[in-house]
Amino acid sequence: MSNTDSFIEEVTEEVRRDKLFAALRKYGWIGAVAVLAIVGGAAYSEYNKSQVRAQAEAAGDAMLAALRLEESSDRAAALAEVDLENPSANAILALMTAAEQSDAGETVAANETLQSVANAQGLPLIYRQIAAFKALGLSAGDLSAEERRAGYEQLSQPGNQLRLLAQEQLGLIDIETGDIDAALLRFQGIIDDSETTSDLQQRALQVMVALGTEPDLSQLTRSVISSDQ
Repeated sequence: MSNTDSFIEEVTEEVRRDKLFAALRKYGWIGAVAVLAIVGGAAYSEYNKSQVRAQAEAAGDAMLAALRLEESSDRAAALAEVDLENPSANAILALMTAAEQSDAGETVAANETLQSVANAQGLPLIYRQIAAFKALGLSAGDLSAEERRAGYEQLSQPGNQLRLLAQEQLGLIDIETGDIDAALLRFQGIIDDSETTSDLQQRALQVMVALGTEPDLSQLTRSVISSDQ
C-alpha cells in the first residue's frame, strides 16, 4: 500500500469517527431515555408485584386470624371484613363466610351471601352453581317441594358439574312427595352413571335398599370390569 492510500484511509477513518461522535452528541439522549425507561419500567413492575404480594399476604393473614376465632358468629363477621381483589378468590371467601354464618344460625345472612355469589354474572359458572346448590339446601325449610324441585332441576342439566348431586336431591324430593317409583329411577340412574363417585353410589344404594328395592348392579359391575381391563 502506498503512502497516499494509507493517508486516505486514515482520513476516512477519522471522518467516520467524527460522524459517530456527532451522532452520539445529537441523538445520544434517545439511548439514555430508553435505558431510563427500561430501568424505570422494571422497577415499577417489581413495585407492583411487591404490592400485590403484600396485599395477598395481608388478606391471607386476616383469613387465618378469622378462622382461629372460637365462635362461628365471630368467624363469619371477621371473614366478611376481608376483601380480595380476585373475583374467584372472593367467591371462595364468600362461600366460607356463608358456612360460618349458617353454623352460627344466621340463616338469612348466609342465604344473602350465597345469593350474591349465585347471581354474580362475572364469576366462573362452578362457583355460582355451588352457591345456588348450597342456598337451596339452606332454604329447604322455607321453600315448597316444587320450588326446591325447580331449583335442583336447573342444576341437574347435562354438563353441570353438580348434576348428580342435584339428581340425588330430586330423588329425595320424590320420596318426600310420595313418588317412590320416580325416586327409584333417579337413584338407579345415579348408580349407573359413569361419573358417579363411590360415596354417591353408596348413598344411592342405601336409599334404594331402605325403600325395599334391590338395586340393579349389572351396569356398575360392567364398569368395574371395564376399568380393570
